[in-house]
Order: sequence, then C-alpha cells, then structure tokens
Amino acid sequence: MLLYGRNPVLEALRAGLVEELTVARGIEDAFLQELKTFEVRIRFAPRQELDQQAGTADHQGVLAEVEDLKWASLDDIMDLAESRGEELLIVLLDGITDPRNFGAIIRSAEVLGAHGVVVEERRSSPLNATVAKAAAGATSFLPVAQTKNMPRLIEQLKADNIWVYGAAGEAARPMKQLDYDRPLALVIGAEGEGMRRLVREKCDELVSIPVKGQIQSLNAAVAAGILIQHAVASRK
Repeated sequence: MLLYGRNPVLEALRAGLVEELTVARGIEDAFLQELKTFEVRIRFAPRQELDQQAGTADHQGVLAEVEDLKWASLDDIMDLAESRGEELLIVLLDGITDPRNFGAIIRSAEVLGAHGVVVEERRSSPLNATVAKAAAGATSFLPVAQTKNMPRLIEQLKADNIWVYGAAGEAARPMKQLDYDRPLALVIGAEGEGMRRLVREKCDELVSIPVKGQIQSLNAAVAAGILIQHAVASRK
C-alpha cells in the first residue's frame, strides 16, 4: 500500500513498517534529516512523479511503500484494554463509508484512549491509504476490526456485560447523565442517516451531545471525538 503525508509516513517509520521512501527533490533539509534517522532506503524523484504515484498533490513531498493495513480482531481490542488495566472502551461505526471520516475517528479513538474501532464489513470504507492518512499513523497502534453483523455483535457485547450507548441527536438523555465507569461500546452512525433502526434498538441507551448553535448536528468524526473524550474523562 502506498502511504503519503508527513505525519502518517513518520508514524509508519516509527512503527518499523517502511522499507523505502520516495522523496521529492528539493524538499527542505530539516525534514530530510529527520527521515535519514530511520534505516530505510530513500529514493529522490521529481514532485510530478510523486503526484502521479499518489494520485494527488497532497503528499507533502514524501511517499512510503508499506504493507497493506490488516484488520485486527475483537480479541485484540479486549487484550489492549486488559494490558492497560482499563475498563473496555470500543467505538462501533454503523455505516461510516467516507474514508476521511473513518480515519479521523480512528485517530481520535487512539489519541483519546479508546481500545479499538469495529465496523461492519458491508457498510464501511476499506482500510486504504486515504484512511491511513486521515488517521495520521493511528492505524499502527489501534486495533481496527470488522464484524459481519453489527446488531449481532452488540448482542454479543451485551451478553458479556459490556454496555452499549448509541449517539443520536434526538436522544432524550444528554451525555452527562450516563455512567461511563463500566465496560462500554459507543456507537456512531452514518452522516445524516444516523444508526440503522435495528442497531438503535439494540443499544442500552441513546445519548445526545448538547448543542447551542443553530446547526443541530455534528460531523460523525467530531461527535465520536467528543463522546470518547467525555467517556474517558468521566471514569474514576
């Protein structure tokens, strides 16, 4: 998989996932010296060649060839929570098909302290370079898993005493009224449509984020970040 953008490439380098870099000729020396601190091959090329390879001019002068991103498992997510000695916090995505939103949610989940992200196979963006770039390297550290059936997964989580809260703008209970000091999964629905009916019905609670402006809805990635941060901060 071709990865581009400085932050994603640097994070992949730190994780030891890169064997060769393609760097635009004339790139500033300070960034080049930072790249040279890693033991990887560096090939220089005209910026136009990087534009063609990346399919965009938004590569910031560096490309990296890395292994394709691999899906984790639910057990990987559980293991991460256990290794940290923390109550489980999973983010479930129901119909997030925009790769930039998907990547941004992965980034927020990793930075703010969640233990993994789960998507449904047929209703999600693939794990591709756009996701990796938006995640700014978080895909190297946070397990991202797939499930064949989200409602069935929610039933499984609940059977394992994991509470499930679904984000819904019209929910009667604002986020400050709920208890987050327990094993928990947060469900984020698709832009505009929200969660599917069956997913909503499986949730233990529906939760809203209070808003004060004239626009009554938030971008899915922003909503996810707010709820993750609130959940983590609310725990003892």
